[in-house]
This record gives sequence, structure tokens and C-alpha cells, in this order.
Amino acid sequence: MISLNSIHKSYAMGSNSLHVLKGINLEIEQGEFVSIMGSSGSGKSTLLNILGILDNYDEGSYHLNGTLIKNMSEKQAAKLRNELLGFVFQSFNLISFKNAMENVALPLYYQGVSRKKRNIIALEYLDKMGLLEWANHLPSEMSGGQKQRVAIARSLISKPKIIFADEPTGALDSVTSIEVMEILKEINKEGITLIIVTHEHDIAAMTHKIIRVE
Repeated sequence: MISLNSIHKSYAMGSNSLHVLKGINLEIEQGEFVSIMGSSGSGKSTLLNILGILDNYDEGSYHLNGTLIKNMSEKQAAKLRNELLGFVFQSFNLISFKNAMENVALPLYYQGVSRKKRNIIALEYLDKMGLLEWANHLPSEMSGGQKQRVAIARSLISKPKIIFADEPTGALDSVTSIEVMEILKEINKEGITLIIVTHEHDIAAMTHKIIRVE
């Protein structure tokens, strides 16, 4: 599903450059549940951004579902993200002036699905997350755990093959973190590949494979 071969990534820092990723090799199969760990500044988020086609790499090769990801236009990258990938973030990234149903339905808007149909589907996904009665509430009216469940529902609605989660429990208390991880485990059982970045050892221990970025 994911194959990285000798990936390098540097960022310009004034007159110098910061070599963040140095020859990363990685294989992730369809249906795996993987966590990426590493100290602050080790390149975890850079790696996740490359995997999620949010950033380019300098050297090496990245194959996603058999397609070489290299120097894509933003339009090509967006199309591939829409078809294959879902994202969950620590800060939830919900739109503050849209209610839960509208936030969940958003990916289908970009796929050209009619408003009526996408709202019906969004309600189904909110129901799966136990949030049907919160469909018309704004993010500001919800707890952190509820917002993260809305974000997970949004990541699922386009039926992705892979979900990337960047510190999905980072803004949650320990009890809510376990609840969110249990939801992610259930999603993984349906065959969706899950890749999470975390600095929490107990969260990483709930995944099948831990990748440590040195």
C-alpha cells in the first residue's frame, strides 16, 4: 500500500539547510495499524506530510497504492487525497461556523455530491460515532472527545483506503483518548489502513506496529 525507498527531505533555513529525513525506507501493507514515534524535531510530522501528499520529498521514491508520488501538481495531489486518504488532526480542524453534520459532509462537497445526499450520509456517520443528536451543534458547543469523533466521521465519509492521524489524542484526557483509540481500532478492523503519529507510549502500544524515527 505504501512503499518508501531512500526518502530524503531538507528545508532551507536562511543560508543553511536542515536535513530532516535521511534515507527513510518503509513498507506499510493494506490493513495495518501503525504508529510513528520519535522525539520532537525528529521528522515525524514531515514524514506524515509526505505520506499524505501534503509535502514533496527531495530524493528517493514513494509509491502509494502502486502510483509513484513525485512532483505532482496540487490538483493531481488533491484528487489522489480525495480518492484514497482521510485525515485526523490533534486540533480537530473543524470549521467553526459549520455544524457537526456540515463538517462531516464537507469531503463529499468536493466530490460533487448534492447537499441533500451528502447530509444524509453525514448523519449516518455521526450515528456510527454516537453523535446523531449533536448533528446541528457547532464545534464550540462540543467537548474535545466529541469534536475528535466528528473529525473521524469526516475522515471516513469519503471511504478512504488510508487514514492519517497526527497526534489524534494529543488534546484529549486519558479516558477520552482510550475511547478515540477504540474507535480507530474498530475502523482498522474494517480493512482501512491507519497510520498515527503519537508521542504517547500507551497509545502506540494499541497499534500493531511501531515505527521509531531517530
